[in-house]
Amino acid sequence: MKVAILGAGKLGLKVTEALLDGDYDITLVDTNEEKLSQISQQLDVMTVVGDGKTVELLKEIDVKSMDFLFSCTTSDDTNILAASFAKVLGCKKVACRIREPEHMNQLDFIREHYNIDVIINPDLLITSEIYRYLIEKYTLSNGIYTSNRIALIEFEAHKLPQVIGKNMIEFRNVMPNAIVVGISRNGKMIIPHGNDIIEKNDLLYVMSTKEEIFDLAKKVHTKRHKADVRRVMIIGGGKTGYYLARRLSEYGTSVKLIEKDRKRCHYLSDKLKNVMVLNGDGGDMSLLEEEDFDKMDAFITATGYDEENLLLALTAKQHGIEDVISKISHEIYTELISKLDIDMVLNPLDISASALLRVIRENKRVISSVLLQGQAELMEVYASESMSIIGMSLSELKLPPYIIIAAIHRGTKTIIPDGNTRIQPSDRVVLVCLLSHIGYVEKLFKQSAILNLIK
Repeated sequence: MKVAILGAGKLGLKVTEALLDGDYDITLVDTNEEKLSQISQQLDVMTVVGDGKTVELLKEIDVKSMDFLFSCTTSDDTNILAASFAKVLGCKKVACRIREPEHMNQLDFIREHYNIDVIINPDLLITSEIYRYLIEKYTLSNGIYTSNRIALIEFEAHKLPQVIGKNMIEFRNVMPNAIVVGISRNGKMIIPHGNDIIEKNDLLYVMSTKEEIFDLAKKVHTKRHKADVRRVMIIGGGKTGYYLARRLSEYGTSVKLIEKDRKRCHYLSDKLKNVMVLNGDGGDMSLLEEEDFDKMDAFITATGYDEENLLLALTAKQHGIEDVISKISHEIYTELISKLDIDMVLNPLDISASALLRVIRENKRVISSVLLQGQAELMEVYASESMSIIGMSLSELKLPPYIIIAAIHRGTKTIIPDGNTRIQPSDRVVLVCLLSHIGYVEKLFKQSAILNLIK
């Protein structure tokens, strides 16, 4: 599959790296020659220097032969034009990133008028995840996600006391036909393996047959409910803060938005109705106390600085705020996050890359997928005869800690696998992978080079 990425920024590189191990022929375009030179030395991709919105450049990369093009330069207008031109020139499917709020009320018009298949907005995506967590408390449908003959349930560990203190092997002794595919702990999603131990305050994601899960649901009393989020404080009036404040205020929540930049505050005050916009430093404790921040139902840090977001989130948690959410853009803080008592930490790059990969993979291998707390993805993948994993036991695959194979549909049979289970052609494999490593799925289900040669 031939893919073109226009823009070698953070998102462009994230998507490129995720696709590297799959069956993709990737062309990366950017105006920065020095950056592309460095990338070409590190990654096995074709790099082209030029302006992606010019017909000359698009013809140079032979866009008419491309299966997919994603434009994610720093300019919305460039992205729209580049994707539109690429579609006119014969690219099968095109997508672009659009971030400016001014475009948000005309996305349908842009799609139709410019013939763009998919529009990605990182700030809207992360806003949706935060909103879902706050307003719906992140429950799946009735706390249960079903696919074919299996189901996934989420519940707090203390509702099933007999599993607290147990590792994953011991958990299987308690529930032989079930598997823990995810643990949410202190704002971080963990893909658990053998010696990982369940703690009292963990949020567990458990998968088994529908019958087992529905029986378990009766014990843990998992119910869908609307949250009583009446007061929310948001630190940072950037695009994420803007979208989130607007959506929460429309829901009926009282929102206070603190932003340092006075000019930005005027813009926010003009655009946001029923939102109290305050000009000030979100790190100023006297300001926070004056605005009764410790009486908030939720506290979201969405500034452009990860360190500030984490520090403020930790401070809010220490003041007893029930729901504290932080936006983080760098993976270097992953280990630190696990040591902090923050309810939810989201990375817009991971969420955006995952959304785009689902589009690229459409009708290819992935049958269905669903996000878990905005940090991991559960997906069902069709295993074809030509894949390199066919015939290998799970223990032989030596899966890294950020992915777990949770179930296998084989004909009319559903298998909750162990290390000896082998994947066979036509299996429907259900797995969970952290979004930060979602590209590994491409490597895992890569076509076998030997079989391709035989064919």
